Amino acid sequence: MRMVIGVILAALALYVVACVGLFLAQRSLIYFPQPRRFGLPESVVKLPVNGAVLEVSARPESGPRAVIYLGGNAEDVSASLPFLGETFPGQALYLLHYRGYGASTGKPSEAALFADALALFDMVQASHPQVTVIGRSLGSGVAVHVASVRPVQRLVLVTPYDSIVGIAEMQFPWFPVTLLLRDKFESGVYAAMVNAPTTIIVAGNDEMIPRASSELLMTRFKPGVAHYINVPDTGHNTISDSPLYGASLAGEAAPRAALKAR
Repeated sequence: MRMVIGVILAALALYVVACVGLFLAQRSLIYFPQPRRFGLPESVVKLPVNGAVLEVSARPESGPRAVIYLGGNAEDVSASLPFLGETFPGQALYLLHYRGYGASTGKPSEAALFADALALFDMVQASHPQVTVIGRSLGSGVAVHVASVRPVQRLVLVTPYDSIVGIAEMQFPWFPVTLLLRDKFESGVYAAMVNAPTTIIVAGNDEMIPRASSELLMTRFKPGVAHYINVPDTGHNTISDSPLYGASLAGEAAPRAALKAR
């Protein structure tokens, strides 16, 4: 009996240690900062924010329209500048390097990314009143939050999720991730407050974000706000290889009518 109790106690101790380890390492599992590899110095804007100075890969343009791009957790957003330039001709482009990414200072967290994206939006809108916000993967959660509290002209979400909590629960089913996670990115909560026309673009064979999570997010928006586009035969990181991707970003692709927000 003592041996059984000892085994149980040892297992509990190991479980507690694993929980502590997961709690301490969680941000290293969410954020994978990348250096900026593309763009000349004159294509970079410096944005001072509370506790950091952010790098923004930019293509300045005059006129009322601009695009803000919020990338994935392991993305060098400067690589997307040429493609977005072709997709949105004549519009100003601003691609945010999160804290710790590129030459941006500071460390990334949900609160920091939310605040920094709002600071960028406010800076951009001061010169361009019509702002489209695009969020890809991790950045979709940041973009939804921006659109829930700012007058975004249009919102585009690429391979989005309903919440990081839901994704983590599938990856770590034996751990109380709801209690452990500090950065929850609960997009579904903010979606209900979005009024901007929203396009949800999903990869047909996404191996990282379950289709069910993206479809659940779709139902969180008010009726008529969001529409859903499936890009077939693409994965999480290859969706941009499809011609349908650029058309969807630009708002030229027909939405999938079978799935509607409730």
